Order: sequence, then C-alpha cells, then structure tokens
Amino acid sequence: EKRRKNKENKKNKKSKLSMEDPTASNVTPPANSSSQIIIPSPSSVKVSLESRINRLINANQSPSPSRSIYSDRFIPSRSGSNFALFDLASPSPSKEDGAGSYATLLRAAMFGPETPEKRDITGFSTSRNIFRFKTETNRCLNSFSPFVSDDGPGVSHAPIKALRKVSRSPYKVLDAPALQDDFYLNLVDWSAQNVLAVGLGNCVYLWNACSSKVTKLCDLGADDSVCSVGWAFRGTHLAVGTSSGKVQIWDASRCKRTRTMEGHRLRVGALAWGSSVLSSGSRDKSILQRDIRCQEDHVSKLAGHKSEVCGLKWSYDNRELASGGNDNRLFVWNQHSTQPVLKYSEHTAAVKAIAWSPHVHGLLASGGGTADRCIRFWNTTTNTHLSSIDTCSQVCNLAWSKNVNELVSTHGYSQNQIIVWKYPTMSKIATLTGHTYRVLYLAVSPDGQTIVTGAGDETLRFWNVFPSPKSQNTDSDIGSSFFGRTTIR
Repeated sequence: EKRRKNKENKKNKKSKLSMEDPTASNVTPPANSSSQIIIPSPSSVKVSLESRINRLINANQSPSPSRSIYSDRFIPSRSGSNFALFDLASPSPSKEDGAGSYATLLRAAMFGPETPEKRDITGFSTSRNIFRFKTETNRCLNSFSPFVSDDGPGVSHAPIKALRKVSRSPYKVLDAPALQDDFYLNLVDWSAQNVLAVGLGNCVYLWNACSSKVTKLCDLGADDSVCSVGWAFRGTHLAVGTSSGKVQIWDASRCKRTRTMEGHRLRVGALAWGSSVLSSGSRDKSILQRDIRCQEDHVSKLAGHKSEVCGLKWSYDNRELASGGNDNRLFVWNQHSTQPVLKYSEHTAAVKAIAWSPHVHGLLASGGGTADRCIRFWNTTTNTHLSSIDTCSQVCNLAWSKNVNELVSTHGYSQNQIIVWKYPTMSKIATLTGHTYRVLYLAVSPDGQTIVTGAGDETLRFWNVFPSPKSQNTDSDIGSSFFGRTTIR
C-alpha cells in the first residue's frame, strides 16, 4: 500500500511540474477544463528571462527613484543623512572629509571653540553649536558631551567641588564668669588628655570634655590674677602665668602646684611649651626660656621686642620660636639664639595671632590687630613674605588644622566673628557668629576637629569646624553628647 501511494505522489509531482513549466511542449490542457491556459512563445520567454537577469545585475547601480537607499546598522550612509536637521550643509564628497570633520569636532570638544580666523576644512566654524535641534527641542545636545556644555565660551566646565558644610551654631556653650576682655592675655588651652583649662579672674578651672566635670585647680588670691595658661605636650602639667610676673607649674592629675618660677617684673601674658623648654612672654618686653628640669628659674633671656610680648608659638619640630608683640613686630628665634634670627615688620598693629603650619615646614601665619587686620604668611626657611589677606577685622587668634590644610581665625573689632579658611587660596569655608564681644581666646581639641572660643561676653562656645583625617563628614565626638548651656564654675 505504501509503495502504491509513493508512485501516485511521484506521478502527481511530475504532472504539476509540467503544468507550471512554460517551456514544456508536451503539455496540453485537459479536455474537461473550464479555464484557458495560454502558452507563451519561446521568443517571449527568452526576452523575459534576460530582462529579469539584467535587473538583478544592475540593481545596485541604478537605484529605484521611488525609495531612498539607507545603510545597514553599522556603516552610516551620507546619502541617507538629514543634514538640514542639524543645521549643516551637505558636505561635498571627499576622501578626507570624514577624517577632517572628526578631527575638528574632537579638537573643539577638547580645547574649546576656535577663533574666527581658524576654520574647519569642511567650511563651517567649530564655534557653532553643531549638534543642536532647530525646532524639535530647545535643549542643546552638547550638554550631554563629557567635555563641553551649553554655557557660553570661556566658561570653565570642570566640575566644582562643593565646599564642606560647617555648622553655623555652636554645639555647646559654657558660661565663664569673670573671663577678662583683654586682647593681650591667653586664658584658654586644651590638653592632649581632653581637658580644657580656663583662667577666670584669680582662679583656674578645668573642664573635662569627656565627662563635663568641672574642677577648680587653683586660686591665686585677691592680690593676683591669671594672665595665661598653657598645657605641656603630655597634658598632665599646666603652666600658669600671673599678673605678678610669676610662672607656676601645676600637676593637674593631683591638683598640686609643683613649682613657682620668677624672673619677670610684670604680668606674663604668653606661654609656649617646647620639647624641653617653657617660654614665657611678659609686659616687661622680654622672653624667658625655662627648663623645668633645672633648678634655675630660667636658662636664657631673649631681648628684642620694644613692647609687651603677647604671642608665642614653638614650631612643630621645636626648632623655631615665633613671638609677636605690641610693637607690631614678629620675630623668629632658634633654640640657641638670644637675638631674633628673623625680623618682620610688615604688620601695622599688635601681633598676637601666631600659628605654625603642621603640613609645610617653615610656614608661619600671623595676624595683626585693629589697625592692621591682615593675615600674613611667611616662609622662615627662605625668609620670604608669601602672601597677605585683609580680613576687615581685628585678628585675635590663628590655629591651623592638623587634619586638612585649613586654618581658623577669630576676630574682634568690628565683626566679632570666626572664619574657617582654605589654604593657600584663602577662600572662606565658613563664617561663624554668636559672640557679642571680641573673640579673644581660641583652643583646638586633641583630635583636631573641634575648637573652643572665648570672649568678653563671658561665654565659651564649642564649634565643629574641621574634618577628621579619615572622613570630611565625620563629626567630632568630643563633647558631642553634651548639648545645651552650662557653667564652668
């Protein structure tokens, strides 16, 4: 049965093929068929085949006028591009046209628009907005370019790094009754053990930043008063300068005085600890170098200032001592000199604000009083004046951040403000206000993130101004859990 069906299928295929083949001569229409089959002549069949073959061969050379030829998805075709849509004239066919246009566009994207006399080889200026729609949208497609934007020429397109955010209000305020409003005194210092020392009248108080515990360290009596305080590097010994010209050394861990040193005839308003030396500056115009390991009250005397010494700071390598005085002078001393090795007289007012950079060796900053109002920068290695900026206000204190290349300044007349600066551009990162009197006192926390400021309004205010070394967004944890306003005595 299968063989019979296969034979019938083969017969049907042969008969169908013979009916569809116009060249078959032995094909005759069936007698009972109602349709009429026309058999073309051999000459017409030959002409038809030749015309079809010619059309296939010449298809790429003579495109049909009824439709446009477009390229495949990999190679663009200029003939199918709508240059009018991009405000471009149709380019003339040239071998170097594509490469020249690409080079011009790349050069314009990398180096900005060309000047009018510099024209692209294709005939149009690169200063035009090339990829810009006319009516479809108002947004320039150049805004999506990684090199250029739709700003005008001459505008820098580099991404602008946002300035760090600094809180404009203090996170803690301490009442400090009897905190003197005296420009020439230094009554606040912060130890490495996170303890704040404050001179209030004739007493010294200690405030523990971790526990907020207040301890009265000493009372000088009714005939004397505190003019300066300064912690040793280890943070356990505190030097106290008095109005009688004496310097007392106190062991803060035991609240016990260990030594009293004399030598000055008038009040001691400035103190600075070196590696093994304690320097004291007085209204008697002198600076005494004291070695607490020796029995003598002082080992050398530095003379040079013509008025009260109100600023003292040792460099971070303990090789240079900077001093400022009411004679508008800034001096630099070395470890063994009794005369200043460098003298700067550019300031026109008292120099109390002094700060050494922890980032650049020999970089010194100083600030002038009301008649000067400038912060100046010096290179003590090359003995050069680097730069100066007018702060428009009395400069009372300067402190450099040890975490980032920034510094903070406190001011008196007439703004009573605190400014955080970015060095070396000296752009303002933050301006803090809150004190109603001159911000005469400044100290930095041991982690380098928090500052405390004191003023004649008898308040101490704590600010988070500097970032941590690891992250610029981490707030200081020193005293951060103690908000509100309390008293230090």
